[in-house]
Amino acid sequence: MTRPGELKLKHLFQPGQFGKFKTNNMVKYGACCVSNYNTRDGFITPRELARMRVIAATGCGIITNQGAYPDPLGEGKSYFRQVAIFDDKFLPQFETIAQYIHDGGAVAIQQILHAGRYGYHPLSVSSMAVKAPINPFTPQALGARGVESTIRDYVRSAVLAREAGYDGVEVMGSEGYLINQFVSPQVNRRSDTWGGTAENRRRFAVEIVSRMREAVGPDFILIYRLSMLELVPEGLAWDEIVEQAKSIEAAGATLINTGIGWHEARVPTIATSVPRAAFAGVTAKLKLHVRVPLVATNRINMPEVAEKILAGGQADMVSMARPLLADPQWP
Repeated sequence: MTRPGELKLKHLFQPGQFGKFKTNNMVKYGACCVSNYNTRDGFITPRELARMRVIAATGCGIITNQGAYPDPLGEGKSYFRQVAIFDDKFLPQFETIAQYIHDGGAVAIQQILHAGRYGYHPLSVSSMAVKAPINPFTPQALGARGVESTIRDYVRSAVLAREAGYDGVEVMGSEGYLINQFVSPQVNRRSDTWGGTAENRRRFAVEIVSRMREAVGPDFILIYRLSMLELVPEGLAWDEIVEQAKSIEAAGATLINTGIGWHEARVPTIATSVPRAAFAGVTAKLKLHVRVPLVATNRINMPEVAEKILAGGQADMVSMARPLLADPQWP
């Protein structure tokens, strides 16, 4: 019997099943970094390990570790202290975090994030040599061999995450990072097989997911963070977003996570002025077109708001990061 003032949260705290993995609720901790908690050569510091030990005890169903860049040259690095996962020399610390997450009863996911033209350094690369409006550095355009090498980097990072004990990876395909820079005509004006038509522009994303699936096997979780609302000029039309989601699903994704807005977008997406769950309707709209579970994100920080999203069938899971930084005992 519910006491006065007590919330009914049966959808939020119901168990989940994603492939062979079970979650104790439908709360996902979204990848979130504290930039000065890593070293400049891509290693995780003891301070970050301590932070993740606290996060691992939150009681979330899925916990996603901060985004790691996948290439040995550092072209994909977003900022000086971004963590890396391109070599087994990095694995001991990743193993520690995976164990923390499992000890807390959650499914462990490692995000893989290549910044592309958002990389704040002169080594950045992209689909084209088109400078981002929020970055003083102009990227180099990846040649065909560079594209293939980058796909292999993504796949190797997924295999390394599996070796470190993670249950899956999340491919960052939104927020204006490298994969977005291939999918969107705003940046990708190539005339080869990696550009031009919508199918060619999303080929980079599809190849990453399909080759990952082949490399890690059927049971490993593959989450793809899809840009569902770009909020930039010349951003993807809705029909292209739907086709991308269908292609990612067919390539082997286990879940699709909602991405809202590029970092260069002038529309606020996480500020307190944005209404709570303002973008859940976008996730709900995509649910009509795919069969894989969808994760809703952005400005979901109150339990009754999260419960309403799930109870209304707008999403299958909710993701949050800042609310759990503010209150690790939220769940």
